[in-house]
Amino acid sequence: MDLWIWSVRLTKTRSIASDACRGGHVRVNGVRVKPAHVVRVGDEVRLRHEGRERIVVVSRVITKRVGAPVAAECYVDKSPPPPPREEAVQVAVRARGAGRPTKRERRSIDKLLGRPAPEGRSRRRRPD
Repeated sequence: MDLWIWSVRLTKTRSIASDACRGGHVRVNGVRVKPAHVVRVGDEVRLRHEGRERIVVVSRVITKRVGAPVAAECYVDKSPPPPPREEAVQVAVRARGAGRPTKRERRSIDKLLGRPAPEGRSRRRRPD
């Protein structure tokens, strides 16, 4: 099982695939399997990996890692579409080449982001 999952490029490494099997993240036809489980054509494989569940039906059994186009022919993907990526919120934009923000601009950025105001420094005089 771990060899097939790695061969069809569902995981990056074989050790990740075998750890997923041992951890109960791989199910074949609804049953948890061990890394040494034999894969057959027509099996439905469910793999929970990287926060996403992949559901694939085996259409061809291979034992060696192959290129991505060939690997895609070895299974039928029935996974739900991945969740949309959240775009980063752009808070403060400065003109390119404007240099570092001034003290006043830094304070307004901190206020906008909800950061606490920096505590004032006490100036200590050095003994003469």
